[in-house]
Amino acid sequence: MSNKDKAMNGGKWITIATVISTVFQFGQVAVLARLLVPADFGIVSISNLVIGFFTIFSSLGFSNSIIYKQESDRRVLSTLYYLNLIVGVIIFVAVYLSTPLIVSFYKEPKLAEVVHLSSYYFLIVYFGQLYLFLLQKELKFRAVAIIDILGTVIGSIATVTLAYNGYHELSLIIGSLINQTIKTVFQVIFGLPYFSPTLAFDMRNIGEHLRFGLFNLGDGLLGFIQSNADNIFIGGMLGVKLLGYYTIAYQLSIFPITKLNPIILQVAYPILAKMKESTVELKKSYLKILDFVSYCNMPLLAGLFITAESVVPLFYGPGWDKTIELIRIFVFVGWFTCLSHPLFTLAFTKGKPNLLFYLNVVTLIVKLPLVYFLGTYFGVMGIATAFLLATLFNLIANFGVVHYLIGDFFGAFLRNIAWPTVFCLVMVLVVYAYKQFVGYEGILNTIVQVGLGGLTYGLLTLNYKLSFAELKTYRQSLLS
Repeated sequence: MSNKDKAMNGGKWITIATVISTVFQFGQVAVLARLLVPADFGIVSISNLVIGFFTIFSSLGFSNSIIYKQESDRRVLSTLYYLNLIVGVIIFVAVYLSTPLIVSFYKEPKLAEVVHLSSYYFLIVYFGQLYLFLLQKELKFRAVAIIDILGTVIGSIATVTLAYNGYHELSLIIGSLINQTIKTVFQVIFGLPYFSPTLAFDMRNIGEHLRFGLFNLGDGLLGFIQSNADNIFIGGMLGVKLLGYYTIAYQLSIFPITKLNPIILQVAYPILAKMKESTVELKKSYLKILDFVSYCNMPLLAGLFITAESVVPLFYGPGWDKTIELIRIFVFVGWFTCLSHPLFTLAFTKGKPNLLFYLNVVTLIVKLPLVYFLGTYFGVMGIATAFLLATLFNLIANFGVVHYLIGDFFGAFLRNIAWPTVFCLVMVLVVYAYKQFVGYEGILNTIVQVGLGGLTYGLLTLNYKLSFAELKTYRQSLLS
């Protein structure tokens, strides 16, 4: 099977997993928004910040180095596996012991139990993590998809059941732990044919992996700070309730990106790693990735922008109106972030993770003062605006790095993105006209708006971008 066929087959399975996971996660959030209050989401958001911070230290970039080097040495992999387990235990202890400081900073007693419970994530995840990396390296995306589906479905059902029975914010944490436990068990089951640990632990064997991960770790630290400075500021200065509104708005706005982009990037990286010596081929692939994410993400984000005041009450229920204006800012954050994502695949393919580190340093220098000053004077909306401006700056710098890696690409990118931009503008105008002349409240109007927008974008795409013959060929390749 050629790399192209493997990519198509991998994309098929990751797409199936993403669709199923998206349905369950959307349903979970819709139910929880009616069972929990904004403060509950704010508390869990703080816990996720803590877990996210310590997760940076977890794999030390081993996932990317294993794929980049196409590592298969059993002694090297065994050392990496045991090192991950040791790091997991150390992080568990660090999170558990740092809980009083976290509670004191945020002045929220409920955080103690939430953070203590969350720390067990690190005792679970590392037993299966290296097996997941190997499955991705071997392009076994069917197994990866099955694992993701099982974890998401069982975890979502557990979360909703616990919330319904009065576990409040703990339902989200316990459900997440169940999700990860299921994934870990099946990662080991599916991954054992490709690796079984031997009694070998020699740090000298993994020196190159550690060097590769050094900049990756630094990039992760800075990326975490610059990506979460807004959440840290809101939680510490404005309280968990406003953080709950902010979190829900942000999650809905970037949902398309977190679900669609990994379909492309998760499949693309191991494929590109096999053609890393050809800059011409990398440029073609990078432009194709940008083109694909544009056509997939832009209509979803534009549609959310124009239908937010209809979707939010219908999806979340009453009491979440404060998220609407935040959503309209975050859709642009989502769009800029979407265009930035392919650089990560490109940088690791070229063996240049240090460039991501430098990019995050510069972005952090720009973002922190913006968040502080705009947040101080304009509250939550000011912080969201600061996030938008920093993301735009990051995208501009991002494209500069891409130019350095593969040469001039911007003209081709602009030609590719012109059509979906025009299609989205037409779609927004059509939906806006419907809202003005017919209305936007209620489930019927919401369904009509979504259908009208989708139909407009779909017809324009078929007329100017894709033919039915091309769609038929693509469908046949997915089914093969």
